[in-house]
Amino acid sequence: MMLAMSDEHDLDRAHRHLVRYGATWAPFIAERAAGSWVADATGRKVLDFTSGQMSSILGHSHPEIVEVVTEMIGRLDHLFSGMLSRPVIDLAETLGGLAPGLTKVLLLTTGAESNEAALRMAKAATGGWEVVGFAQSWHGMTGAAASATYSAGRRGHGPAHVGSMAVFAPNTYRPRFTHADGSLDWRTELDDAFDLLDRQSAGAPACFIAEPILSSGGILELPPGYLAALQARCHERGMLLVLDEAQTGMGRTGSMFAFERDGIVPDVLTLSKTLGAGLPLAAVLTTDEIEQRAHEAGFIFYTTHVSDPLPAAVGLKVVELVLRDHLAERAVEAGGRLLAGLAELRERHECVGDVRGRGLLVGLEVVADRESKKPAPELGTAITRRCFELGLSMNIVSMPGMGGVFRIAPPLTVTDDELDLGVSILDQAITDVAG
Repeated sequence: MMLAMSDEHDLDRAHRHLVRYGATWAPFIAERAAGSWVADATGRKVLDFTSGQMSSILGHSHPEIVEVVTEMIGRLDHLFSGMLSRPVIDLAETLGGLAPGLTKVLLLTTGAESNEAALRMAKAATGGWEVVGFAQSWHGMTGAAASATYSAGRRGHGPAHVGSMAVFAPNTYRPRFTHADGSLDWRTELDDAFDLLDRQSAGAPACFIAEPILSSGGILELPPGYLAALQARCHERGMLLVLDEAQTGMGRTGSMFAFERDGIVPDVLTLSKTLGAGLPLAAVLTTDEIEQRAHEAGFIFYTTHVSDPLPAAVGLKVVELVLRDHLAERAVEAGGRLLAGLAELRERHECVGDVRGRGLLVGLEVVADRESKKPAPELGTAITRRCFELGLSMNIVSMPGMGGVFRIAPPLTVTDDELDLGVSILDQAITDVAG
């Protein structure tokens, strides 16, 4: 892709002045964004199939979100952390009404911060300090959240928190435990995992933190029934189940929260990304009983931007739009269309090993060939690059023992034509790169 001279100059300035924080910067300087599209200063547009950082579920610059931000920045933006406002109380009440039994709400800024608060709360409420996560997880880059993150960032930053433990998440495409017919035996895998945890535990379990669909882990969806079994095993040991729905919350999987499919309610729920629809807003939800126990134990999470009114007003509008415009139902419809289109690509391209996901959080795993399932990360990287050249922004992750997995998460407002265009561009990119 040819870059404009101004873009080359700006990218050169970026390399001179920006700290490299783990991302590979696209050869593109964004100037504006609207709906499912991002454009540079020349007017070249790129179809955004990741909703920014998996966050902009209403698309970019949604007019009603713009209106709320414009009104609030001139009226009530930021307050002393001990001072409340109606948007904060209204959003807490609204969220508490959406998740049965989770009536106590803490409003923060990012996913890492909400997970940090949730883990701190679990330790205070239980008196334990051991935290278990999945070996393919991503929960954030701050202290305890980073210690519970195993998909990246484990090396070079000093020791993790004491009591950090991990087990493998079930993988239907690459099962570790199988039935006689070769299908995933997740119950045996879960029993094995907790047997291992029991042998490691020092007797101070606090919680298990999990994503219902592990996104950075390669779009690994926990099978139906898994969450209920996981919660039961946690409660047998006095542990809380913390669910991180940063990417799966607010309708993306076809229900307001992904856990609804499994008929359970977590002990603690964290929301971020989708709650602010691209703006910095996060929340921790829990029960009256757990909040009371944590409070009595001295729980504190006093930050500069806790209970800020402007993002709370945005969150209220996001919830209103998701409900009013039936966007969870739209995620089911659009997700079905997307999965069908990707399934066609799998039939025609040997390097497409698996297509999986729920609603508008979908994964496509690239392999050397379908029979061997041999990982092919270089091939996935080349397809990603070609997609961008053709006008499609895609994100691919690669975990040890897996092929490169495209994380596909367009806005819930994406049109059928945009979905079809994205699949068509991906088809062309795979053809160009893999033949």
